[in-house]
Amino acid sequence: MEAAAAVIAERGFESATMAEIATRAGAQIGSLYRFFPNKEVLADALMQRHRELVDGAFGKIESRAMSVSAHDLADALVDLLVELHPESRAMVALLDARSEWSAKPAEFRNAAIGHIARIVMLRAPHLRPETARDVAVVLLHNMKTMKALTLEQGLATSAGAPAELREMNRLYLASKLLNPTHKSKG
Repeated sequence: MEAAAAVIAERGFESATMAEIATRAGAQIGSLYRFFPNKEVLADALMQRHRELVDGAFGKIESRAMSVSAHDLADALVDLLVELHPESRAMVALLDARSEWSAKPAEFRNAAIGHIARIVMLRAPHLRPETARDVAVVLLHNMKTMKALTLEQGLATSAGAPAELREMNRLYLASKLLNPTHKSKG
């Protein structure tokens, strides 16, 4: 599994081969096929492993959602994929892959959006569920962007870009968490 995650993270799902994964694992190709009859089954197993990691990380954020500031909550969300690195490298590669091979990437994406929407709803019960889901989609994209800005090699960016994304995420989430009846007029 670790070898598969490394190869997929480096080469992408489409370019990764079972032979390369077996070589990286120091295993015979037949042994790999005995456990995973094809690359898609192996990718599904990786997605399941990543989902368990991400579910646990979201659970920790959810358990603290009511006791932290909006800024700290925004930071926790935007940093989640960075904190799960290197596991998140393979996950992002699988999520970005063509999805004809499995429904797992869509299920994973929907679960992440569901987690974020629940966290948002805990702090902003005045929001409509559809709005919380829309906010979750934006936050998920910001999470992926933070990962790219802070961990990916060769990305043309400035050193200050992650700080700017963090501030943008804080302001965005804080504005969504405000109850409209408590907004100041002005």
